[in-house]
Amino acid sequence: MAPDASKSKSGPSGDPKSSSLREMLKVAAGPVNLLGYDPAAKPLAPGGKAKTASELLQSGSHLAEAQEKLFANGIKGDPRRVLLVLQGMDTSGKDGVIKHVVGLVGPAGVNIRSFKKPTAEEAAHHFLWRIRKALPAPGLIGVFNRSHYEDVVITRVHDWIDDETRDERIEEIKTFETQLSESGTTILKCFLHISYAEQRQRLLARLDDPTKHWKFNPADIDERAYWSDYQAAYATAIARTSTDTAPWYIVPSDTKWYRNWAVGRLLSEALDDQHLEYPPADFDVDAARARLQPPY
Repeated sequence: MAPDASKSKSGPSGDPKSSSLREMLKVAAGPVNLLGYDPAAKPLAPGGKAKTASELLQSGSHLAEAQEKLFANGIKGDPRRVLLVLQGMDTSGKDGVIKHVVGLVGPAGVNIRSFKKPTAEEAAHHFLWRIRKALPAPGLIGVFNRSHYEDVVITRVHDWIDDETRDERIEEIKTFETQLSESGTTILKCFLHISYAEQRQRLLARLDDPTKHWKFNPADIDERAYWSDYQAAYATAIARTSTDTAPWYIVPSDTKWYRNWAVGRLLSEALDDQHLEYPPADFDVDAARARLQPPY
């Protein structure tokens, strides 16, 4: 008999008795070794591919309602907002999460930003300058496809910065995220964890499909030579910036349908914790109804 996927542990911090996926996937305090996290694990999955994908779709109405409540409260002056940070190696599924999870909620309440190589203008400023400009307004769910963590990962892998500069940036990031949390931002940081072998299969799949050639960058093959360096750089960044106010969640991502469900569940749990309700009317409802009676 196949093992029960719902009991699979994703890594050292996984608690098989927990009903909260955040508790299962949250990075525990201390050093992080990504080799200790199984990218093929499926903790708390409700079943196989069909059932899990179906549950994600069914959760769409709940996510959409929660997002609408967040948006409605933001219109009324509530400072709360959500920032979903997606990081991971190439092909880990950042675009897939945006399509299959974020796509379940209303587009008016979502702000999606992708961070590529800094432009000349961006490079002339502090590394957090472009990040601050992209933060979601109150009431919105902001999504970062890559983020400020590029400035302490790829920059260190390729020796564009030294350890001292990386350490300074990490401390700045921690301060920055603490300030965001204190101002009403719920930060959900997801590292989409895939294996070296799975990345190879996904790159090959892009080459096999002419409709995906536009997504293929031959430089991604070159970057595979730095795989161990990237794993070490991510491990350092995750361990040192996973805090009580902005914890990291390592999401097993070798299985796309599980990855999508897991991020959807994490987002749902984060929104549920805010106990959102629609804001009450700030006008006389009965009087407004009376004014709409005939002949009006």
